[in-house]
Amino acid sequence: MRASEIITLAFFLLILAAVSILELRYIAVLVFRKLRRKRGKNFFRTKLAIFIHILAITGIICFLYGYFIEPYRIEVTVIPIRTDKLKHTSFRIVQISDLHCDKKPRNEKAVVELVNKLEPDVVVFTGDAVNTPETLPRFKDTLNSLKASVGKFAVYGNWETGHLVGLDYYSQTDFKLLEAETVVLDKSGEKISVSGLSYNKAKAADKMLQNLSEDCFNIFLYHSPDLVDVMDGYNVGLFLCGHTHGGQVALPFYGALITMSKCGKKYESGMYVVGEMKLYVNRGVGMDAFPGPPVRFLVRPEIAVFDIGPKN
Repeated sequence: MRASEIITLAFFLLILAAVSILELRYIAVLVFRKLRRKRGKNFFRTKLAIFIHILAITGIICFLYGYFIEPYRIEVTVIPIRTDKLKHTSFRIVQISDLHCDKKPRNEKAVVELVNKLEPDVVVFTGDAVNTPETLPRFKDTLNSLKASVGKFAVYGNWETGHLVGLDYYSQTDFKLLEAETVVLDKSGEKISVSGLSYNKAKAADKMLQNLSEDCFNIFLYHSPDLVDVMDGYNVGLFLCGHTHGGQVALPFYGALITMSKCGKKYESGMYVVGEMKLYVNRGVGMDAFPGPPVRFLVRPEIAVFDIGPKN
């Protein structure tokens, strides 16, 4: 986490703590006076007190919305991409990321329903599968329920390589795990490639990507946007990642509080053009485990769809 993000988060938490303490103080004094039947200046209704009450009530409403409503409001983002590498055929790529399957089922069934309605050629998962080992069967069931006519691919995220290492994530699923590998896909005689790299194998990127075909539209899967600023010179048309959750909690006019990315807020969510390459940072579907907050606020979970086709 960058120093600027630590400062922003600390300032935000300090404001929350201050408002909570002041509101509790007002309530405690009010209760004390009622019990003692004391009368006097009603500081519970001063301008400052009313302002604190409004902030406290707003905070409670926002928390309830972020806990009970927004985490389940999946947004499907459709992005057309035109390339001269394809002449007559289009590929529909559906990206899901950061499922973070938890003890409490959340969006797994909804993801399956939404993705299958999209009728993708390719489904890709850009890492962070589960928050606890016991949810691995549900993760695998979710993957196996997804349909794709050409192929399904995945990469390891930071949870698979740093928190829950050694679990058998992809056996008995029809997803192909790409740890440092490129696969060429064919549809109606035209081709695209999908390259994938595990989160903990960043140093292998150069060896894997330097030999990509110039005649093929090449897609690169990596869990986070951390590699984007060293991608110049590779023939990558589309870089798909997740990890940031769009901040998971965002503020109006400011955006993500934290992204947990080396890039900070530079690539917090959505589409970016970096040189001749397009970067898409998916907001993900799930939420981090404790101590991450079990809420989403102004950062809806997301399924991204890329319709890659000819320019004409």
